[in-house]
Amino acid sequence: MTQPAQPTEPPEPSNATAAAANRAAVSRRRLLAGVAGTAALAGVGLAVWQQHRSGVQAAAPGTTDDLSPLWALQVARPEGGQIALASLRGRPLLINFWATWCAPCLREMPEIDRFYREFGPRGWQVLGLAIDGPTPVREFLARVKVGFPIGLGGIDGTDLLHSLGNPQGGLPFSVMIGTKGQVLHRRMGATDFAELAAWAAKA
Repeated sequence: MTQPAQPTEPPEPSNATAAAANRAAVSRRRLLAGVAGTAALAGVGLAVWQQHRSGVQAAAPGTTDDLSPLWALQVARPEGGQIALASLRGRPLLINFWATWCAPCLREMPEIDRFYREFGPRGWQVLGLAIDGPTPVREFLARVKVGFPIGLGGIDGTDLLHSLGNPQGGLPFSVMIGTKGQVLHRRMGATDFAELAAWAAKA
């Protein structure tokens, strides 16, 4: 008499099959992580792009920014020594935040230097705050000469960037400050000599 067939257990996956499945799972996780990371970067990029579109931001009449963090700051100079920002108080001041890896920053540098050369004799001060490491800044300044002082912003410079109205930290970013310590203009994105001269004429 024929015995009924017994149910058979599914075969154990081979080591090669298990390894392939594991690799596929890891690849899926990496892909999802990459998509998430790209989306996050896109969100930051969009925020900075929107700030660039906003362009000039003039201070509202009758408002006074708290610039005490600015005047309390001391920054190192690439060539050695310190700049105490309190020493710049009381005279009109243009602060430009920049970095060597920022192409628009490098394009506007000659424009800012021209403003300094033409308006410095009229009492205007210019300070470039590099949101960058000391070595690339020194190497850049060895190739490109500017007349106005440069400071190494570091972490304090980044905090100052945020407190002056640039929460996303986009570069370049310029701020014009009047003799009474009030913010006159802000610019997210590259500026030029004509714009700076127009600001100064209205200060």
